[in-house]
Amino acid sequence: MALETYRRKRNFKSTSEPEGKLASAEGKAFVVQKHDATRLHYDFRLEMDGVLKSWAVTKGPSLVPGDKRLAVHVEDHPLEYGDFEGTIPKGEYGGGTVVLWDRGSWSPIGDAHKGYAKGHLEFELTGEKLTGRWHLVRMHGKPGEKRENWLLIKGDDEFARGETDADILEERPESVKTGRGLEEVAANASAKRTRPRKPKKSSEEPAPAAPEAEAAAPDPADIKGARKAPMPDVVEPMLATLVSSAPTGEKWLHEIKFDGYRLLAHVEAGRVKLLTRSGLDWTRKFGKGVPSALQDLPMGSAIVDGELVVETDSGASDFSALQADLSAGRTDRFVFYVFDLLYLDGFDLRGLLLIERKSLLEKLVPRDNGVIRFSGHLDESGAMVLQHACRLSLEGIVSKQRDAPYRPGRGKTWVKSKCSARQEFVIGGYVPSTVSRAAVGSLALGIYEDGKLQHVGRVGTGFGAGVAELLQTRLERLRTDEKPFENAMTADERRGVRYVRPELVAEVEFRAWTADGHLRHASFRGLREDKAAQEITREVAKASAPAPKPPRRTVKLTHPDRLYWPEEGITKEGLADFYADVWRLMAPYVVGRPLALLRCPSGIEGERFFQKHAWKGLNPNIAIVTDPKDPEEEPLVSINDLDGLMGLVQSAALEIHPWGSTVADWERPDIITLDLDPGDDVPWQAVLDAAQEVRQRLADAGLNPFVKTSGGKGLHVVAPLKPSAEWPEVKAFTKSLAEAMASDSPERFVATITKSKRRGKILVDYLRNQRGSTAVAPYSTRARPGAAVSTPVTWEELEPAIGPAYFTVANLPARLAAMTADPWDGFRAAAVPLASGRKGRRKTA
Repeated sequence: MALETYRRKRNFKSTSEPEGKLASAEGKAFVVQKHDATRLHYDFRLEMDGVLKSWAVTKGPSLVPGDKRLAVHVEDHPLEYGDFEGTIPKGEYGGGTVVLWDRGSWSPIGDAHKGYAKGHLEFELTGEKLTGRWHLVRMHGKPGEKRENWLLIKGDDEFARGETDADILEERPESVKTGRGLEEVAANASAKRTRPRKPKKSSEEPAPAAPEAEAAAPDPADIKGARKAPMPDVVEPMLATLVSSAPTGEKWLHEIKFDGYRLLAHVEAGRVKLLTRSGLDWTRKFGKGVPSALQDLPMGSAIVDGELVVETDSGASDFSALQADLSAGRTDRFVFYVFDLLYLDGFDLRGLLLIERKSLLEKLVPRDNGVIRFSGHLDESGAMVLQHACRLSLEGIVSKQRDAPYRPGRGKTWVKSKCSARQEFVIGGYVPSTVSRAAVGSLALGIYEDGKLQHVGRVGTGFGAGVAELLQTRLERLRTDEKPFENAMTADERRGVRYVRPELVAEVEFRAWTADGHLRHASFRGLREDKAAQEITREVAKASAPAPKPPRRTVKLTHPDRLYWPEEGITKEGLADFYADVWRLMAPYVVGRPLALLRCPSGIEGERFFQKHAWKGLNPNIAIVTDPKDPEEEPLVSINDLDGLMGLVQSAALEIHPWGSTVADWERPDIITLDLDPGDDVPWQAVLDAAQEVRQRLADAGLNPFVKTSGGKGLHVVAPLKPSAEWPEVKAFTKSLAEAMASDSPERFVATITKSKRRGKILVDYLRNQRGSTAVAPYSTRARPGAAVSTPVTWEELEPAIGPAYFTVANLPARLAAMTADPWDGFRAAAVPLASGRKGRRKTA
């Protein structure tokens, strides 16, 4: 960033901030300025290239290693700014009080310019408060996001503190320049506000910190087309119509579709109401954080349209997580994404163009990634935006005509395109659980057609133990002897169903509609208490292409509602449905191979054990194979088809680890796997860089590398082989590659599995490539919280947004439905023999 941006944002006739100039001498100063602007935050600045590279650290630096603090990259500041302390007038950019909280020098570890460009700066600070080793790591931005988010992380050294130690921000709040606090500095200056903001009560908890805000909020009286009018009590929201493909053309803009509760926020005289699309007042439902943050926005009265969500570690909104937090009374993860402004300070804005309303709204929302966030948009091709959203396993996108006014109801100027089938259904009955007397096992679902409820199938997975018990309690109160469904049900569909009055609405994700109009592979996402049952109808967009027929599974599952992942609500049947979906992609890597299994008969929270030998009571669909080198030993297990995989599901095999060779050729492997296993304090970007280095070394050796997430901590780089070399030669090759990496970059890599030598480094694990060793299969689940899946990706997809456990049983089907090609397409065709005597090459100068 150039100083032009810094100067353009400031009126130096009003502010005492230095105008500054680009410095010619190269120094290594750093400063941290405590800045009480829209919200309190800390500006972290490093001297580089004659300016201060600057980040707004929303919660301030932490001395606890691994405590990741959001650092929003802002414009470069002049070096003179490093001595600035005072008050910026309200209404000016960054208006508020600034104190010089820390200062000193910094020393880069490695090449600072390369680190800055790659998005990982590692350095040491020598300051009055901050010392030791630190990291600045750039995060991958979400679609449409304009800000550049980084993370500020303390390294684990002698200057680090534990989680129970004193917080340096509370311990040392004063200025290192004058010893004063914020209040003392503010008392020496007068601040004139251009628009009133609601003052904070002393009893309120401090709001999340924020970077510097834009200048004064807009005055609607100056906006052409804004209509002076009293604030309406209720506004019927504008709704999007489902379409099969995203629209294209310049008149459309595209937003990410959120997975939460649609709410209209009414702000008036310092009071906030959060209303659902049907007009229910849910203000108290979400705690104090969202209303308080809305009160702090620079507006007297307003109606803002948005969606309240909970975001998981992957960064995507998740309705199930939102439901879980509401059930648990947890409110600290709620985020309100705002995307439209309908009314502002005495003026009705619904007649303005959408792009004008969004522009006004953006100026009101702090750019701090806090509780209230502006929902940006993309102007690119709708098809491209949708493809990107689906690749990241998001729900879909909403496309809006940029010149459209705000009109109530469902029309054609807002349309939604989804990555997977998903809609609301009416609950007309339930089947009790077979493993718990106080929980539901499945729900009987329906939709209204011509005013009559039609049965469309069941959902038996997606609700955790707590939700299943809550549903049973609520549905028991609605029990009825009358069948609520108008259409006839088969004997199987009626078996065990307890009918209920059709009052509750469930949101369900499913793979497709069957030919007879029933759901296939449905998964419960949560109750929709903001929607009336009578509104629920079949939501269908004309398909652009018929969905491929799923493989048919015939294996009988006992206790299909047994929870394998309790928190995620994934049952035995849900796992079977998932594997049926991925079978066509997974089969080449598990069929006809000896397997090692991680079995968890009671789910991931119970007993677990690895098993490679056949056992008593083995499902008849699982094959038994004999190791030719150990014919007297117990036989091993293998599978030959989908029924074999279903046999593993029935046997509670939650992880599948195949050999690198087949039972047709035990001694000559046809696949190489290098597992990149990072130490606890290794940033994810370093793992991505390591994968690219392994890719290059394998390519230099004449092999064709592919990559997948591990579902655990790291990445697997995989190369197909023509089975010519035997195990000792393959192991020697991978060992030499791993040792060459450790020798060339000892500060980054180790080739030994000893944990004491892995701190801060990445283990290049080559031991998967020896006889009898295994690696987790592509598309295998992992027996860990979150239900992650080891997922093949293309090299182009390998980016910070996709972490090692990003893809899960819950979100991977959306990716599969949107894929136009297998990310490992041509894997087997890319196989080449391992050249005799080939070793992993070292880097050359």
